[in-house]
Amino acid sequence: MVVDPEHGSVNGGNRPLPSPPSPRPQGPHLTPREVAEALRARIRSGELRPGQRMPTQARLAAEFGVERGAVRQALRLLQAERLLINVSKGSPATVAPVPGRMPTGPFEAPQPTTVALAPRIAEAFAAPHVEIDALCLTSISLTLAIGEPLRRIHAGELKPAKVDVRVLLPSRDIDLAFPRPVDDLGGRDPVHRGWLAQRNAQGQVLKHNLLALRATHGIEVRVTYRALPFTPPVKLYLLNGREALFAYYTLTRREEEVGQEQLEMYDAEGTRSMLFAFDQAGDVRDTRFVEQSRVWFDALWETISSDLLLTD
Repeated sequence: MVVDPEHGSVNGGNRPLPSPPSPRPQGPHLTPREVAEALRARIRSGELRPGQRMPTQARLAAEFGVERGAVRQALRLLQAERLLINVSKGSPATVAPVPGRMPTGPFEAPQPTTVALAPRIAEAFAAPHVEIDALCLTSISLTLAIGEPLRRIHAGELKPAKVDVRVLLPSRDIDLAFPRPVDDLGGRDPVHRGWLAQRNAQGQVLKHNLLALRATHGIEVRVTYRALPFTPPVKLYLLNGREALFAYYTLTRREEEVGQEQLEMYDAEGTRSMLFAFDQAGDVRDTRFVEQSRVWFDALWETISSDLLLTD
C-alpha cells in the first residue's frame, strides 16, 4: 500500500487535511476592485507573507483572466491601503513588512516638496474616493504634483470614482507677512500684486485640470477654495484622511526684479520646503498628528475662513 505523504505521517497515523487555498476567481468581467479583494484575502490569511514578492503582473493577469491594466489598478488599491509596497510597471510588488503600515526606512526622511509630494499624491489617487486638503501660500506645489496622477488616469492606470479637493489660501485683502518688500513703498506693493496673480493663476489651473476629469473619465470631482485672514507660516497637505505632509515656510531676504525695479523682499520658496510625513497607520505620535491636523484644518475651514473667488 502506498501512503500519500500529503495525508499520512511517518508512523502511519493520519493528520488533519491542509486548509483549502484561498479562492481564485477568474473571468473576463472581474473589476480591479474584485481582483484587489482576492489578493487582499491572501495577504490577510497569510498565504502571501509580509516581505514576500507578489507574482508578476503578467502572471496575475493570466490567473484572473483580466488585462494587465486591471491588475495594476488592483495593486495600487492595495498600495493605498498600505498592504503592498513598490508597486510599479517594471517589477513585482512586495507585501508590506507590516501590512497596513508603511515600513520605516530612509524614504521617511523629509524631502523637498518637489520630490516628495507628487508620488504621495499619486498614491492617494489609487483610492476609490480621493480626499485632499491643502493649506498653503499658493497652490503651485499642489498643481505640479497633481500632474502625475492625471497622467496615470489618462494612461488607464488609475481610475478613482470621486475626487474632493479643499484648499485654504490667504485672502487677497490682507497685508501679507510674506512675500512683501523690505522697505515701505507708501501703499504701492508690486510684490503683493505678483503673489495675487500667481495665487489666482495656479488655483485656476488646478481647478480646471481636475474638473476636466468629469468629461474625459466620468469621475465625480469637487474643488473648493476658501480664504484665510492670515499668512500661513506652514504648509499642510492631508491625503485621504490617513496621511499628513507638513512643511515650514522658511523666510529669506533676497533681491528680485519686480516690474521695472529691483526690490528687496522677504519671501519663502515653497516648492523647496522640506516635507515631513506622518501616517495614521504609524506609531501613536504619527496617528495623533494626523488626527489633530485634520481637526485644525476643519476648524479653520468652518470658522474664520471665507469664500474665495479666483479672479484675474
